[in-house]
Order: sequence, then structure tokens, then C-alpha cells
Amino acid sequence: MTPFYIAGRPAASDDVVEIRHPYDGRPVGSTANATPEQVEEAVAAAAAVAPVAAALPASTRAAALDHVSARLKERAEEIAKLITAENGKPLKWSRAEVGRAVSTFRWAAEEARRFSGAVQRLDTDPIATGRLALVKRVPRGPVLGISPFNFPLNLVAHKVAPALAVGAPIVLKPAPATPLSALVLGEILAETDLPEGMWSIVPIPNDRAAALVADPRLPVVSFTGSGPVGWQIRDAVPRKHVTLELGGNAAVVVCEDWDDLDWAASRIATFSNYQAGQSCIAVQRVYVHERHYDTLADKLVAAVEGQRTGDPSDEATDVGPLISAAAAERVEAWVAEAVSAGAKLLTGGTREGASYAPTVLAAAPAEAKVVTEEVFGPVLVLERIPSDEAGFAAVNDSQYGLQAGVFTRRLDRAFEAHRVLDVGGVIVGDVPSYRADQMPYGGAKASGVGREGLASAMADYTEERVMVLTGLQL
Repeated sequence: MTPFYIAGRPAASDDVVEIRHPYDGRPVGSTANATPEQVEEAVAAAAAVAPVAAALPASTRAAALDHVSARLKERAEEIAKLITAENGKPLKWSRAEVGRAVSTFRWAAEEARRFSGAVQRLDTDPIATGRLALVKRVPRGPVLGISPFNFPLNLVAHKVAPALAVGAPIVLKPAPATPLSALVLGEILAETDLPEGMWSIVPIPNDRAAALVADPRLPVVSFTGSGPVGWQIRDAVPRKHVTLELGGNAAVVVCEDWDDLDWAASRIATFSNYQAGQSCIAVQRVYVHERHYDTLADKLVAAVEGQRTGDPSDEATDVGPLISAAAAERVEAWVAEAVSAGAKLLTGGTREGASYAPTVLAAAPAEAKVVTEEVFGPVLVLERIPSDEAGFAAVNDSQYGLQAGVFTRRLDRAFEAHRVLDVGGVIVGDVPSYRADQMPYGGAKASGVGREGLASAMADYTEERVMVLTGLQL
């Protein structure tokens, strides 16, 4: 049984949790839920060590982060296979996730070394002659990180790495469906010289998370997951600093000037189906200029049908199962609802257990769930648009606003998209599913508040503290 970690030390309990492969249900490992007493120990340790953690030299924090990055790289294949086993994503995508986690911790180490604050002259007014302000950022306090199942390593990294980089203790609650990848990360963290209590990885059921969220000793909450749960967290603790990454129904606009339809079809097909569509920036809505619609629709259906489904441990598999049969059943119901309301099924639309075939719909009603909600499955919806401007308007006609992709070669059109699209990021010449782990990442509207990306998250976990020096000759 894989141990969990309380105040940096391995721990266990009698509340054993068995993890099964989403593809075929076979057991792949086990851990245990932490007891209430163990959770209390983790939180108390985080609160107690906070002053020590904040005072750690940058070299100590950076060295620990460098160690994690190096060890993840050394154990990459082992960890990739573990991600595939507990999450069900194809092995090639698990390898990509480990590679991103290696980079995430490397970037955190680099940012820790340059997290230096700023100097501000105050003698711009005569009354402040001789005064200088030193502005540095200090941790708001211990962080509660709550991570989802779809990236069980790298989205954990995006909670843990920035916290350690700024000297903030963190208590991490991994997703109940996929705790094992986070616990391997704990095994690696335990090899570092970070002080006891600076980190804990605490598996607990979701129905026990509310007490952690409410605990005043954890003044920062960083949550990635479903919208309803995220907003409930924010409403429950209005005096805390809460960061939410809540997903979306990411859209693509293929503009009138775009001429490489093979590239567009390939990228859209791949990134509507990678992770079985279980990514908050997986392609879901595709708005195609009428000049290209018929040609691109044919190319896109062929490209989607070329996505190989099956056992995610097979090197050739592109699309594995969803996290559970219940998740696949929900996707199946949403597609059936859209088809019954008039959408045209171009390919896919079938389910086998937890696996759902890559699916393309056309002309779905505007009120259908596959258009208005986050499918979180391998489904995309095609729509013909009369102009690029109509496509931008359609992108914005959504409660979500995480990222959007705009296929255009026109510089003015790219800047227009960046100006008018109400999203956290615009990817020009590609799908919205692109993310570099060091860049600011987050959304507008129902997609959340705050930004991830190492420097952005480090700023989120800290606040400015000013020291004014007096009587200086500047």
C-alpha cells in the first residue's frame, strides 16, 4: 500500500482505498484516507512551520525544487505508467504530463531564485526627499491545494511548486480517483531538506474537504475542478484568498484567410480527443468560416476517425477511456440529447464501458449541453459562420472563458481576437489546448479567478510588504 504524507512523513490508516484502472477495472494500487487526527496534524504542522518556511533562503527552496525536477525526470517512465494506470490516459500523454511536471518544478526553482521584490524611489515629491521603499512579497500563509483527476501529477505540481518557491507551507488534497501520482511526488519531496510540516499530501473523500477549506490556519485555497464546487468554496470562505481554475468549453475559430486546412483538422482532431477530452482546454466548439466549412468538415471527420482508441497502455493508442463508466454515460446522454434536438452526428456517438468514441456533431442547437456546458469528453461541435467577427461573437456567447484558438495568419485579426475575446488566453494559429507551464494561465467569467503559471501563482500566494528607509542620499 502506498503511504500518504503528514508533515513530510509517510503515514497510513485503516481506511484503505483501492485504485482501479478506468479501462478494465483491474486493481493498480492502493493507499488510505487520512484520519481526522492526521489531517489535524498536517494543518497544525503547516501553521507552526510557516514563519520558518517564509524565512528559508532562496537557495534552499530552489535546491529542493531542482531535486524534484531531476528525480521526476529520472523516474519518468515509471511515473508515466502509473498515471496511465490510475487515470486511463494513453501512455504517450502520460509521458507528456511527466515532462511538463519536470519543467514546472524547474521553472519554480528558477523563479524562486529571482523572487526579489522591487525598489521604489519616493523622492519624486519634495516631502519624501531621502526616502526609499523596498517592496517584497511575503507568503499570505499556508496553502490548501485541491487538485483534479485529469492531470494527477502536473496539476498537483502547479499547486505545490509555487507554494514551496515562495516559502509557503502547503497541504495538498489529491483527487480521490487518482491519488497515487501525487503520492509518488510526496516520496520525492521526502528526499529533500525542506523543514518538517512544510508539505503534506492528504487523501480524504470529497465530503470531508469542507472542514479543510474552512480552517482559518489555511488562508489560501487553490482549487482546480468543477465550477459548482469551486464557487461553493469561494462563497464559503469570503475572507480567504481563493484561486479557482474551473474549466470551460474551449472554442476554435477557423478564419476566412486560413489556408492550411490539413493542419487545422489535425490539431482540432487531436486536441478534442486527447485525455479523452478530459481537459479544461480540450477543443469543444469549432466555428468555421463558410468559405472553408465543407472542406474542413470532411477533413476533420477523417482526422477524428483516424484517432486510435483502445488500451491506453498500447503505444499506438490516441484515445483511452474516461475516468469512469459514469462519466462516459453522462457524455453519451448529452450527445443523445443534442441529436434528438436536431444536431447531426457526423461520426462517433457510441460507448463501451468507460470508453466513448471520438465524436463530431454539426449544427447542434445553441441551448444543447454539448454547446453550453463543459462536455469533458471526446466530443466536438462544428458550426458554420458567415464571418470571422461572427465567430468571435460565438466564442464569447458562453458562460466560460478559459482559452480560445484562432486560426489566422493576419496580424490585425490576431490582435482583434486578443482584444475582443473574453478569455484568459488566445492561441493564434493553433488550438486553445496549448499551454506552456510558465505562462499565466486562467480564465474569465465562470472559468475561474486568479492565474496559474509559476510566477503568476507565486504572486497569488503572496502579498506585498513595504519597508521605507529614511534619511538616505539618493
